[in-house]
Amino acid sequence: MAGHSHWKSIKHKKAVVDARRGKHWSKIARLIIIAAKRGGNPDDNLALRYAIDKARAANMPNDTIEKAVKKGTGELGADNFEPTLYEGYAPGGVAVLVDALTDNRNRTTSEIRVVFDRNGGALGAANSVAWMFSSRGIIAVERAAVEEDQLLELALDVGATDVVTAPEGYTIETALNDFEKVRKALEQAHIPMVSAELTMIPAQTIEISADQAEKLQALVDGLEDNDDVQNVYTNAQPAS
Repeated sequence: MAGHSHWKSIKHKKAVVDARRGKHWSKIARLIIIAAKRGGNPDDNLALRYAIDKARAANMPNDTIEKAVKKGTGELGADNFEPTLYEGYAPGGVAVLVDALTDNRNRTTSEIRVVFDRNGGALGAANSVAWMFSSRGIIAVERAAVEEDQLLELALDVGATDVVTAPEGYTIETALNDFEKVRKALEQAHIPMVSAELTMIPAQTIEISADQAEKLQALVDGLEDNDDVQNVYTNAQPAS
């Protein structure tokens, strides 16, 4: 994975979150609700701990987090959201994976299809592109936070699969099962993290032109603007 492109993605996500904070909180609340259905104690429920960490990183108020947990456990009534994965293609043959949480699959499918159609893409069948992606952990650390040699030794010793250095900082990649171990090791070493998240990484990327990148961004923005969409992943690599 290209470290530089990941840092560009971080900046884009931060701009989106700042512009749509209320909507972003609503999406994270859904994530907490889904996770809390497996148990309301984050010490025993890793998915819930990740969701709460994400909420805190987005500065979500504690009472909002607690309310979402109680909705998930049924203390405040049940919200029946279900995870749904949409797959398709953007202009230029770019693979697009859309992670959603919905309480009305038919409505969401129709809305997602419209966004693809309006932006020159096409919604695909199940497993048309999902096979290209795998679940990975990605942790970002600023360059000024730690010396490169120290970070490399620490991260690789506890199970990181790769550490990429970019002008803005370091991108640490982990297998899904090693993500928490690496994150904890950084915490214990008092190394601040810009972000730590589970994501979907493509096995191979496709290089796209500036014009294709602009069209892809319009499609991604349209998808992310949908209340039911949690994350959008692509296998695009902008031309250097």
